[in-house]
Amino acid sequence: MLKANEKRIYQALKMDLNKSQHETLTTELGFLYTEIDFALKHLKDWMEPEKADTPITHKGTKNYIVREPYRVTLVISPWNYPLQLAIAPAIGAMAAGNTVVLKPSEFTQATSSLLAEMIRDTFDSHYVTAVEGEKETSAQLVAQPFDYIFFTGSSAVGKLIMREASKHLIPVTLELGGKSPAIIEQDANINLAAKRIVWGKFTNAGQTCVAQDYVYVHEHAKPKLLKAMKKHLKSFYGKNPLKNENYVRIVNKKHFDRLQAYMNDGSIIFGGKVDSDNHMIEPTLVDEISWKDSIMQEEIFGPLLPVLTFTKLDDVISKLKQMDKPLALYYFGENEQDQQKVMQHISFGGGCINDTLYHLANPHLPFGGVGNSGIGGYHGKYSFETFSHEKSIMKQTTKFDMPLRYPGSKLANSLVKRVMK
Repeated sequence: MLKANEKRIYQALKMDLNKSQHETLTTELGFLYTEIDFALKHLKDWMEPEKADTPITHKGTKNYIVREPYRVTLVISPWNYPLQLAIAPAIGAMAAGNTVVLKPSEFTQATSSLLAEMIRDTFDSHYVTAVEGEKETSAQLVAQPFDYIFFTGSSAVGKLIMREASKHLIPVTLELGGKSPAIIEQDANINLAAKRIVWGKFTNAGQTCVAQDYVYVHEHAKPKLLKAMKKHLKSFYGKNPLKNENYVRIVNKKHFDRLQAYMNDGSIIFGGKVDSDNHMIEPTLVDEISWKDSIMQEEIFGPLLPVLTFTKLDDVISKLKQMDKPLALYYFGENEQDQQKVMQHISFGGGCINDTLYHLANPHLPFGGVGNSGIGGYHGKYSFETFSHEKSIMKQTTKFDMPLRYPGSKLANSLVKRVMK
């Protein structure tokens, strides 16, 4: 389905978000091709019953786990990666044997309509179907007694989804967001850190749930980092990003206006120009920011990158432990003890040491949040497991009967004490 409609997919994402063919291939289509290939290669093994150990008290039994589909699943996808984040969960749901109702985002209408058409033309509607509509449609769908709900979006809407799901005791996976930090120590490879931070943050114009929401840089490394980030921004997007035909736009006026209001905080040290007619904002670096500023109160989800400084890594760890757990964290530094200190003492969904975003592309790693940034994970085998119920089965022998569990035997009581204490 994806290969047959590849040209139309490029056109739809260009229309909705001004995504280039390169960005669509690397962040949407390419990811899905990898997920499909990985599932096809390993699905037979995933489906095999899993043997479980047998304790001495269960002598004569065979124990195993069978993964079975939940049955009818609902996938609600967002607008920032409207193809990838719709199809990727569906791959896992289908691999696990479920039927799928997909609700794509109404904010990316061209992609949403194309998704609905492709699915209608490819699949029996009893197997996979797409339902278009506004937020009222999502509310009506969530009110139905699905067997599983998979939602990607904001934490605020995720709470509403969970509340509705609880009325039918429907299990959920919630892929949400949060303020994901990038921490740069003074011993980091600053030029490479700057390059990877700029790539991770400004891909899709910052409209990425795991993009760095802010940079926390050691005060001695700050001047060099800022200089390097500016250099790489010019290299990636040119001197005038608003004229770059491949630079992604903000999805709609509401989000554009919200982001523009944040630009009143702090001091803009790079970028800052906007194109109101086309809902575009330059990659923008913002300095002189405090935790009290509005830009630091919620996830930015746009091409604005605040820069904070620190003198001691322990102070950063202490501060982040007081905040909601982010979906991602990125640490840049060469000292392995510092790396381990950050990874062990700060809770977050997933992340990288000396890189950004790249952990998403490894199908052997689960992707998901923790606390306010989400519940559950997926990608690769973890998608199959997310959409599967683990059914425990014990097969008992009839060739003999262990007396331990039955009352009335002094020998049994003696054996029970010996075995179970």
